[in-house]
Amino acid sequence: MSQPDARHEQGVAMFHQVFGREPRPGSHPEFLRITVDHLFGEIWTRPHLSVEERELVALTAVALARTDWELRGHIGAALHLGMSREKVVEVIIQLAYYGGWPVANNGLRVAQEVFAELDAAAGKDADRDR
Repeated sequence: MSQPDARHEQGVAMFHQVFGREPRPGSHPEFLRITVDHLFGEIWTRPHLSVEERELVALTAVALARTDWELRGHIGAALHLGMSREKVVEVIIQLAYYGGWPVANNGLRVAQEVFAELDAAAGKDADRDR
């Protein structure tokens, strides 16, 4: 197996570990390949930070950037990795001082939406089990 193939496989495995699913090809498959190979295959697999610590860094960065789409994904990833909703909220609240009140307000709104969607999905799953 070549080094690029190994890096891609590592990236896919890390992506799955973080998000609980396979990467989904979108309208820009080349960008997805770069993201999987480099970000998840090289950066997320480096030593010295745990996957959970890297997720907190990513969650903070996307909240500060006010990129709601990515923030939704990283809130989901944080929960998938076992972080509590309270921890996610606390990270976002702390950002009010470092990124400004609008950053925290936006992040808390997005978190509430994600939590509500998860609760609604869990309710549907519970209804199906009856």
